Amino acid sequence: MNKAGEIRVIALGLIRDGERIFVSEGYDPVKQETFYRALGGGVEFGETSRAALEREFQEEIQADLTNIKYLGCIENLFTFNGRQGHEIIQLYQCDFADSKFYQLESLVFSESQTHKHRALWIDISRLKSGEFRLVPEVFFEYL
Repeated sequence: MNKAGEIRVIALGLIRDGERIFVSEGYDPVKQETFYRALGGGVEFGETSRAALEREFQEEIQADLTNIKYLGCIENLFTFNGRQGHEIIQLYQCDFADSKFYQLESLVFSESQTHKHRALWIDISRLKSGEFRLVPEVFFEYL
């Protein structure tokens, strides 16, 4: 999460396999709510959003991407852990270069030494029904 009063630029990769998408699971302890979003992370100074996308997938799950296509820019205002957040999301559609990722149900990865996360495939119908919460909701426009 960004510092208070700061806008964070992130690059996220929307990976679809038929009627399912690959997402990261998050949890907001204040709302006591689990949510899901595309994988990716922050764009560093002097780095393009595409380069950030590829770097983040390498760092987090050791995955190379292929067929990378820019989808658009999303401005996301949200509250997480009781704090206001503001992101500019550079959204890409992409595929895994290694087919092994399509065989996995889920995997655990670390963003830092203390934070473990789970990434998994979820059927789009389960997101659309509200069974699982996809954030930001504008992602549905890209599915």
